[in-house]
Amino acid sequence: MKTCQPLLFRLISLLVVGIGLFACKSNERELVVGKIQQASDLVTSEFVVDKVVFGKKTKKVFFIPVNEASFLAYSQATVKTGIDLSRLAEKDIDIQGTKITLSLPPIEVINFSYPPDKFVEDTLISNPSRFLNSISLEDQEEFFRMAETDIRESLPYLGIVKTSQEHTRKMMNSLLRALGFTEIYIHFANNELILRRVEINEPVDTVRQP
Repeated sequence: MKTCQPLLFRLISLLVVGIGLFACKSNERELVVGKIQQASDLVTSEFVVDKVVFGKKTKKVFFIPVNEASFLAYSQATVKTGIDLSRLAEKDIDIQGTKITLSLPPIEVINFSYPPDKFVEDTLISNPSRFLNSISLEDQEEFFRMAETDIRESLPYLGIVKTSQEHTRKMMNSLLRALGFTEIYIHFANNELILRRVEINEPVDTVRQP
């Protein structure tokens, strides 16, 4: 009986140490995951897209073109991209000592701005008023709506995803090294750009002239 007590004591001690190590690793993982999920603002990128807006309106008499009114303006869209780190699942974060592997969600557009105060008409080229033919404010609104649609559709082809991924890797590397990791691997779910569909129907109030 006396020989069993020290053995039992050792087993209990090992069990307590094991539980302690497990709890320590669990707390460490929770800390790392929490820091990563809080880094959403750090992994955002902002882009400015310049767009020339051009439109024309032809006046016809008996199906014969008589004259043509034209409109040309310069506009600017601001695009902010990022990743939704709240979507990270347990399988997306693999920690082995000082080595960590992250599988991140795809890059998405988190904000798209196409403000009217960035619209500037080129009065030297524009000729919006012709005899019996003029480009109205409603026509201008339609030109800008078409331009915005064109910008949105071209975003996946402007190198935004690659640049955003590079920025994200750089910022996440800095964060993870500060947390003590020396071997860092970062992958993305895919190389697509997520862009939410929106209805473009807001009117253009004014167009500035130089």
